Amino acid sequence: MLNQKMDPRLDDLAEMISKRDTINRQLYTKYDVKHGLRDSDGTGVLVGITRIGYVTGYEKIDGKKIPMQGDLLYRGYSVKDMVKDFKETNRFGYEEIAYTLLFGNLPTKKDLNFFKGLLREERELPKDYLEDTILKVPGRDVMNKMMRSTLCLYSYDANPDSTSTANVLRQSVSLIAKTPLIMAYNYQAKKHYIDGDSLVIHYPDKDMSTAEVILSLIRKNSDYTDSEAKMLDLMLILHAEHGGGNNSTFATHVVSSSGTDTYSAIGTALGSLKGPRHGGANLMCSAMLDDIASNVRDIHNENDIEDYLRRILGGQAFDEKGLIYGIGHAVYTLSDPRAELLKEQAKTLAKEKGYSDQYNFIRLVEDIGGRLLQERNGTSYPLTANIDLFSGLVYQMLGIPRDLYTPLFATARMAGWCAHRLEQVQDKKIIRPAYVHLNSRKKYLSMGDRSQ
Repeated sequence: MLNQKMDPRLDDLAEMISKRDTINRQLYTKYDVKHGLRDSDGTGVLVGITRIGYVTGYEKIDGKKIPMQGDLLYRGYSVKDMVKDFKETNRFGYEEIAYTLLFGNLPTKKDLNFFKGLLREERELPKDYLEDTILKVPGRDVMNKMMRSTLCLYSYDANPDSTSTANVLRQSVSLIAKTPLIMAYNYQAKKHYIDGDSLVIHYPDKDMSTAEVILSLIRKNSDYTDSEAKMLDLMLILHAEHGGGNNSTFATHVVSSSGTDTYSAIGTALGSLKGPRHGGANLMCSAMLDDIASNVRDIHNENDIEDYLRRILGGQAFDEKGLIYGIGHAVYTLSDPRAELLKEQAKTLAKEKGYSDQYNFIRLVEDIGGRLLQERNGTSYPLTANIDLFSGLVYQMLGIPRDLYTPLFATARMAGWCAHRLEQVQDKKIIRPAYVHLNSRKKYLSMGDRSQ
């Protein structure tokens, strides 16, 4: 166990670092540096080219940002059209999404059967991996354990370092198939060794869809309904890809450009996604909704909710950061297509499972919060909900614990990360941007000449 006690002498040094290394925001303007790789109007700086995913929520006309209804394209296909087809034909869609992201086209029945066959072959862990990598080294955070477990796969790969397209594709298919198992078993190990619950290890039915495999592995009795599995399938579809500019995918591009191995690149993506400003935002949103519900007299009273949301915006409530989590997005303006799709099906599931009150409460937070943010930001439109606002409720209705919210995001996004890595290894140029250096040249002093 790492030493938990901090030497008090480090407090002063930490304070010194905070003061010295905090960059004045005005300097970004002075040196024309795009802070966070974003322009002053919030639009992203172009740093790459991709064919995989495209996120659109505005257009630029004569240099002005014009809001528009959001859309999300996977290899040029609208996710809204894909989800509509899956729903109308009552079939699971994540495997088709993964195929499309990897190979660039919609699969035929023959193509899909072939791909599902590959996933079946790879949907098992190496010999002794479960015991040695997961059960013997449990952890409090499933995301951290998924990072470690992914990196450990390197040792079980006979050809881990080759960045040939064929080798990276082999590794990608393997990771897409194995990650649900890695996530579920790390969760079960955490429940047993950290939380003191029974250890439950089920083995996957390889003929199941990815969503069905997940539910069967994380539930003690392995039972689930078709509607539950279809809802989780939708969650996987909506989280599978989100363009090249999101933090974890961009990290995948950056790290892959160095020529490193697949497991290191994906481990980096997992580390990025864990952050509360990225994939971990779903946890912050759920915590905020809990906080609102516990601090208003009536979750159906619009005035009560508005008063408390104003306190949150003023930095006087919840985490005191002045943020309404789950409202607004860096790209989407008038609508987040993922939230719209999820909201529609969440309403149906809420009626089925008796969660209509909670659903209606979140809708009020969406409407009121969007209007308040419009007032504060001075936009011509109310800010819309993003997918995080409704994802927590969906997971709650599915009986999925919060320990798995972000890991499920990662499991879904594995297809997108792998597609982007395959794209990046075709490019032999390392990503190497520049930074403005603020220090002036200093004269070096020998130890004896330094003041004590």
